[in-house]
Amino acid sequence: MAARTQSPSPDDLAVATEPATHNEVVLVGRLSGLPTSRTLPSGDELLSWRLVVGRDNRAAGRTDGGRSPTIDTIDCVARRAAVRRLAAKWIGGEVLEVRGALRRRFWRGAQGPASRCEVEVLEAKKLKPGAEPGRAVRRRSGTSA
Repeated sequence: MAARTQSPSPDDLAVATEPATHNEVVLVGRLSGLPTSRTLPSGDELLSWRLVVGRDNRAAGRTDGGRSPTIDTIDCVARRAAVRRLAAKWIGGEVLEVRGALRRRFWRGAQGPASRCEVEVLEAKKLKPGAEPGRAVRRRSGTSA
């Protein structure tokens, strides 16, 4: 009697045929103000700030005569202690490079359920004026000065 092979389950097929996904964000921009610290209801510490990033409307094919925004203001958060320590020393106006992942956070507010997209920063560094982004050596801890 021949050995019977088992057919893969629908779940196995779904995993095998799904394309690989990747969630990585790299931003270079100007810090809009001082980072702020808060403690979440879970007890986790969170440091948050906003990064002002220029927008290249020409690359997106925009031809509206300059009426569209020329910048984006991106909310960034740090949960890792090493990144929080580094970011706590920043002052408004500094140029930063941050690397992380886009996250959507949910909570229940006074108006009901709410959510926000933000970049969870895993690595960060302050750039010197005129420095080229992405050229600094990354430390193993996930941060660089």
